[in-house]
Amino acid sequence: MDAILRAEGVDLFYGTHRAVAGADFALQAGEVAAVMGSSGSGKSSLLYCLAGVLPATHGAVSFDGTAFSTLTDDELSTLRRERFGFVFQYGELLPELTVEENAALPLRLAGQRKAPAHAVAGEVLGRLGMTELLQRRTSQLSGGQSQRVAVARALVHRPSVVFADEPTGALDSANASAVLEEFLRLARDQGTAVVIVTHDETVAAHADTRYTMTDGVLTQRVAT
Repeated sequence: MDAILRAEGVDLFYGTHRAVAGADFALQAGEVAAVMGSSGSGKSSLLYCLAGVLPATHGAVSFDGTAFSTLTDDELSTLRRERFGFVFQYGELLPELTVEENAALPLRLAGQRKAPAHAVAGEVLGRLGMTELLQRRTSQLSGGQSQRVAVARALVHRPSVVFADEPTGALDSANASAVLEEFLRLARDQGTAVVIVTHDETVAAHADTRYTMTDGVLTQRVAT
């Protein structure tokens, strides 16, 4: 089976600093991959290259057989908006919007009308145990609740790939486990591939494929 997302010989430089050094990476549809490493190891930089947020200095990143380097900025933005989802460590929600409005945002940006977009968002939020909080402002949520909204927002448009940067790093262990399990269950139910950047061995243990990043060098780990 061909990889849906692939990186070949990717370097990323910040000035003279080589944050990513010749990385090779392949992700199948429906696969969960974890990239482990300490702070400053380059794992978030790699994630942003894989997501088309940062252009690789050398090498190639491609999605569904199309190299990012062949796309215009507008085409790359459309790809990220329509085919990718993002979950960040602190949720990055819009505090002026409700839970439902935050989760529906990818659908609204894609041109869906309010009622059907909110109906889909409400369904996904319901599966994450958030039905009673749809009209609450996100500034009134706990950390675990905020991450559930972030997960719903990442999955509501049924993306091909979700990129998760330390998605449970701001949560206590009980909330982290619950959010992660629900996130991965929902992703697998709809065939979404997931790339998780983490320093937590417990989080990485949920992945099908595990990588380690050290000083910008990516190596694949054999599952035990």
